[in-house]
Amino acid sequence: MSVNKKTIFVTGATSGVGLKITELLVAQGHSVYATGRNTVALKALERVGANVIQADLTDIATIDEVCAQLPPLDVAILSAGVGKFGIAPELTDEAIRQMVELNVSVPMYLAKRLAAPMIQRQQGQLIFIGSQAGKVATPKASVYAATKHAIVGFTNGLRMELAPYNVKVTAIHPGPIDTPFLDKASDESGYRDSLGRFLLTAEEVAQATIKTIERPVREVNLPRIMGLTSKLYAMAPATVEFLGKSFFNKK
Repeated sequence: MSVNKKTIFVTGATSGVGLKITELLVAQGHSVYATGRNTVALKALERVGANVIQADLTDIATIDEVCAQLPPLDVAILSAGVGKFGIAPELTDEAIRQMVELNVSVPMYLAKRLAAPMIQRQQGQLIFIGSQAGKVATPKASVYAATKHAIVGFTNGLRMELAPYNVKVTAIHPGPIDTPFLDKASDESGYRDSLGRFLLTAEEVAQATIKTIERPVREVNLPRIMGLTSKLYAMAPATVEFLGKSFFNKK
């Protein structure tokens, strides 16, 4: 596919969807700045042509240092995230803190800093990797869903705030993805198998994300059936919760 070469920043680039996005963007010839915590994965990305920055973005001072190293950006893809499944009373305080910090605070801090120069140049795009959990909460994912609900609200408001400056805001809301994220999020065996045909690949999500760079849209819901379910949930939540009991309780 022929694309206009852009300067793109990717967070969460050392695993899962963020890693696949970075690999595909580099292969397409874009100038990619990738950040993550895994030094081994970063070195591998550097070998294929990415500009890498090792960083723990949960520290605000580090966020400032990373942003200071970036050139003017055409696109920023905020993919870093963490999840831990379990009913809220059984989650540790640390697990809750990590989810709120990395899934909510960090993308907001980054968006604030990255949007400013885009506003000055009157161009740019911020892409957030959200989740269908932000549209439809499920048992054993209440806290995770809350963090992704926050991203839905943030991107919807930010989109309107930045529109006068020709800065686009896109949210990607995938369902469960076959990545190491699932293994870290759920302690229960068989969870991956129970998802069946609803399980997406990192490649599918990465391709859908990259497609929005050339054709900015409001949001992308993956797979399509979950996008339809989230719309139905908004209109009749009790009905969806009742009909989806067996699926929701698989976690």
